[in-house]
Amino acid sequence: MRILIAHNFYQQSGGEDRVFYAEAALLEQHGHAPLRYVLHNKQINDMAYLSVAGKTIWNRQVHRELAELVRSAGIDVVHFHNTFPLISPAAYSAVRKQGAAVVQTLHNYRLLCPSATLFRDGHDCELCLHRKLKLPAVRYRCCRQSMAASAVLAASLAYHRWRGTFERDVDVYISPSEAARKLFIDGGMSADQIMVKPDFLENDPGPGPGGNYALFASQLSHEKGLETLLAAWNQLSPRMPLKIVGDGPMRDDLLEATRHDSNIEWLGRRPLHEIYALLGRAALLVIPSLVREPFGQVAIEAFACGTPVIASDQGALSDIVTDQTGALFAAGDSADLVRAIKELTANPDRLRAMRTQCRLRFETLYTAEQNYQQLIEIYRRAIKIARAKRSVDLGLEFEDNDVPLPHNQLG
Repeated sequence: MRILIAHNFYQQSGGEDRVFYAEAALLEQHGHAPLRYVLHNKQINDMAYLSVAGKTIWNRQVHRELAELVRSAGIDVVHFHNTFPLISPAAYSAVRKQGAAVVQTLHNYRLLCPSATLFRDGHDCELCLHRKLKLPAVRYRCCRQSMAASAVLAASLAYHRWRGTFERDVDVYISPSEAARKLFIDGGMSADQIMVKPDFLENDPGPGPGGNYALFASQLSHEKGLETLLAAWNQLSPRMPLKIVGDGPMRDDLLEATRHDSNIEWLGRRPLHEIYALLGRAALLVIPSLVREPFGQVAIEAFACGTPVIASDQGALSDIVTDQTGALFAAGDSADLVRAIKELTANPDRLRAMRTQCRLRFETLYTAEQNYQQLIEIYRRAIKIARAKRSVDLGLEFEDNDVPLPHNQLG
């Protein structure tokens, strides 16, 4: 199987970049030699606005380059991670015309919401969810707080909806969770096109011994629920040590909280291996996010370390965390978070048993080996679907009777 993986890097590195690197390494570890096609948004700094706008809608240069690369290398399947803004959806058309299958991972909600989060002004927002023309995003400057940038992205989404790009030129979409898949379907995407494959851990940290403190490891921001977390610790009795890893716009609020509560300790940014060590020695991880996360990477990192998770009942977190691996609470409700913490910590024997269940859930669902098998199965299905489509385009009868319809989840 000849594979090409494509990704448009953001100016600030994030989770999508990490998945791109991890899946590329995973393929190489299993004997594949995937080609890479990458662009970086740092290029935008040297480009005129109209040039960026045009490329966001249809990048002709990328179309030519990818078509030639797919043709010359005999590529079977191209797996896209992010196309925004420079690769553009034109890439799908280029790949399809050369006979390769197209797979797109839905790392965020960009196809439904120009801000990619379905979150605005501190609350869930679905104003654009069912609209072909995302005018509310322009009105509220949802993309980078810029009306111009929001208008360009809204125009790109509207054009490709009208053209049929997202339905015709993509064979399989990968959603990292069932919760995210349901949102995409609600937003008008075909259920038959979207398969669920979670993210995974490239390196297994192994189970830790547990401890007596809670851990928060995320950006220090409103949407990640830091206000809810600090309010809960102000109400919690008896007190429990809380260690916080990360940085962000609410740093000053956190520093103020640490001055008034010696049980709260801010550790700043930490490398991944230190976060794993902190997770392994924690009694529990708290994820109070207000946003409907498409996935919860830090939750499966906690499971790998054997650490139970208390999470808000938002997005993929409600799929990932069960009553055997932790507890859910109402997003934004600090009193309900206090309730969840007290219930989980009131029974030390149950908490210890949960550590075993967390580790088992990781080994069952989120290891690299399992993810490889799922990824290859998606590629195989996408290739068969692409061949069937091509036969229809050419007016031929496709005789491969084992072409499967996409399933909503691998199993």
